[in-house]
Amino acid sequence: MSDVFTTRVLHITSGSTERVVDITGDCASFLREAAAGRDGLLNVFVPHATAGIAVLETGAGSDDDLLAALHTLLPADDRWQHRHGSPGHGRDHVLPALVPPHATLPVLDGRLELGTWQSVCLVDTNKDNPERKVRLSFLG
Repeated sequence: MSDVFTTRVLHITSGSTERVVDITGDCASFLREAAAGRDGLLNVFVPHATAGIAVLETGAGSDDDLLAALHTLLPADDRWQHRHGSPGHGRDHVLPALVPPHATLPVLDGRLELGTWQSVCLVDTNKDNPERKVRLSFLG
């Protein structure tokens, strides 16, 4: 482990349905080792053209609300010029413009500094690619 920078790749199976996957626990586990009581920044990055990272409340319907809002903004129909894959797949390639593929979050005393109801989530609307990687990097 470097004194300044360390990284880990999570392998997440998001399945064949649109999902919001809470990875806050994975982030906390990584920071227990990587940050070791230090202050710094956690960068969360998904190296995929059809997924994003969001910080939002989960478990109270907000994750479903996000997916519903994305359906409204990015309908899964034939309007998209990008046409390979399942019907409407072109919208999945527009998703990262609205839900970016990264987030940089504060770490204080080795712990993620989130608000009371905030969670770190992988947002995946691509039903054609159920296996995702998420890179966690700590800069102390």
